[in-house]
Amino acid sequence: MERRQPPQTEEGWYVLHDFRSIDWDAWRDAPERRRSQAIEEGIDYLASCEAVDDADAGESATFAVLGHKADLLVLHLRPTLGDIDTLERRFEHTALAEFTERADSYLSVTEVSGYMSQDYFEDGETADTGIAQYIESRLKPELPDSEFLSFYPMSKRRGPDHNWYELPFDERADYLSNHGEIGKDYAGRVTQIISGSVGLDDFEWGITLFGDDPTDVKELLYEMRFDPSSSRFAEFGRFLSARRFPPEDLGAFLAGERVPQDGDGSDHPHAHGGESAGHHHGSGDHHGDSSSGGHPHDDEDDDDEDVRSELEEMGVYAGQPHGEDVHAVVLYSAADPDELFEEVDGLRGNFDHYDTHVKTAVYESRAEDAETAIVSLWDTDRAANTAAGFLADLPEIVRQAGDNDDDSWGTMGMFYTVKPEHRSDFTGTFEDAAGLLAEMDGHRKTDLLVNREDENDMFIASRWDSREDAMQFFRSDAFSEAVEFGRDVLADRPRHVFLA
Repeated sequence: MERRQPPQTEEGWYVLHDFRSIDWDAWRDAPERRRSQAIEEGIDYLASCEAVDDADAGESATFAVLGHKADLLVLHLRPTLGDIDTLERRFEHTALAEFTERADSYLSVTEVSGYMSQDYFEDGETADTGIAQYIESRLKPELPDSEFLSFYPMSKRRGPDHNWYELPFDERADYLSNHGEIGKDYAGRVTQIISGSVGLDDFEWGITLFGDDPTDVKELLYEMRFDPSSSRFAEFGRFLSARRFPPEDLGAFLAGERVPQDGDGSDHPHAHGGESAGHHHGSGDHHGDSSSGGHPHDDEDDDDEDVRSELEEMGVYAGQPHGEDVHAVVLYSAADPDELFEEVDGLRGNFDHYDTHVKTAVYESRAEDAETAIVSLWDTDRAANTAAGFLADLPEIVRQAGDNDDDSWGTMGMFYTVKPEHRSDFTGTFEDAAGLLAEMDGHRKTDLLVNREDENDMFIASRWDSREDAMQFFRSDAFSEAVEFGRDVLADRPRHVFLA
């Protein structure tokens, strides 16, 4: 008897959806002092969870559940079951717990499977860094700041007519690939966390969808109902819907007031600014490549600041480490540029729903047989990282700028907007500079890439043996001359970006 091939899986953080109902009669009858204590201790507990004071890593969020199934949802993601267990018991020690009953719960663990990227499991440590980073984001996800959440459990059908587990691996993979294509149309509008629950809870997976507009979630699920992966093989549990609010609004929630309160949250899902640890940064200037560490090290932030300071001393704009700059995702694809552009154009339409989106464009290299670049710019680091997950699904992605490369150092200069009358001057000067760079010790490669929708929008990427090799060029007379030239031919000052 033939045994069907199960996909390989890799697990990440454990997930607990903790649904609580409020005993409203007890709440109304309680003395004011006791209610105040419950609110204070509840806020402290929820805020501590969201700050992840209890563990080395993780995420938590608080939601108001719509309908009769529960009142509160506290969603936890933590590295271990011990972390989850401790959070559950800590809640029971708060005064708020006295006024709640657990209406439901669901335990699962984030996972990726061989259906999504068999190469990742086969290649192991040698897997493409861009894919590895994307998978890492699926195993250790950040919770979006979207207002609306929809959660439901599901299993694959094992009936007499349609049995998912009797299908060959390739057929299952095709079903899921087609199913995933539907989700791409909602990129930027709906974010999902998929967690496995075989052996952990009643169904096989927990699905959590996030979006600012509940109708986006509705439309996505409705469209997926007609896909064979769902119509033939999916069995669903009950759906629970909720709206996120900050812990400090717990008192308003219990008082029957609108949450989140005015001034809380934001108008779009990725409002958190700031810079994530471990990301690689680029420092833009007028006509030089921006400085970006090619590999992580213990004093990476100090090293970046040293580069900025040295460039500033040479009169070169090196950007600011925080605040004024956009965040960029830059990926490279070996796909046909025309086909790639069609895919990117579809994603861009969804990204444009968010105020945090600056632009997404396809840049083609002037060199023969070079990879095509996709550049996506965002106001916040979190939004850029979310976008990176969708962009990693584009055809034939081979790497992401900022990927680790232990034996080299990368530089990237962006936002070269050339005055139309000086375009030929700019490209000619670049060719001269490229010839000069080719003769420099420590220089490996420099490429000029052009926006296929705007020939005057370009960026330059270089790779060096080491940081010092790149700095030698930045200190050279040739570089100083290039900076002065750029001031005459560029329409706007190039801006510094953070590479997400």
